Amino acid sequence: MDVSHGSPGRSDAPSIAAVVSSRSWPSISCYRAAVWTQSPRVEMIQSLFKPVPSVTGNKDEGIIRELIMDFYETSKQRKPQQIIIFRDGVSESQFIKVLNEELVPIIEACKYLDEKWSPKFTFIVAQKNHHTKFFKDNAPDNVPPGTVVDTQICHPKNNDFYMCAHAGKIGSIIGTTRPTHYHVLHDEIGFSADDLQELVHSLSYV
Repeated sequence: MDVSHGSPGRSDAPSIAAVVSSRSWPSISCYRAAVWTQSPRVEMIQSLFKPVPSVTGNKDEGIIRELIMDFYETSKQRKPQQIIIFRDGVSESQFIKVLNEELVPIIEACKYLDEKWSPKFTFIVAQKNHHTKFFKDNAPDNVPPGTVVDTQICHPKNNDFYMCAHAGKIGSIIGTTRPTHYHVLHDEIGFSADDLQELVHSLSYV
């Protein structure tokens, strides 16, 4: 999930919210995208859960219902029991806000679709816009692909880690490999650190 905004100086241009979801289980590399416009410069996605009145009662016309129904129809009428969400473009000061304004509506949308359905959620923020870079000590190379750092420079209490999933360019300057910083804000599934890092690394090559 991500939101992109208009160019600087275009305060009237709507922001674009995009959510990409898996479909056709178990072919996890098949995806569907939902793209919506929303208020300019609003970072939180506004249309995840959108109940509107209709002749037969309220109907949810939000993004999550659209994607869940697509998963259901392409996966032999199967509903996901575990949902892993990757959110881009959120700063640390917005972590509580993104849980309240995005994860909560996602859960509400699932309950609205089927009250008896209770999937487990894991919500992860992936940050790329930071200044942390990795390099090998006393070596003329960047760090190898798959490098993970989850101690020393990470938060002492929160669940976060850095990962360089791919190799840097051959012959490039040392220290140019910029890792992605992952923050696990909510984990009902109960991943171990190694299992989650292995999953993220594998998904980076899909």
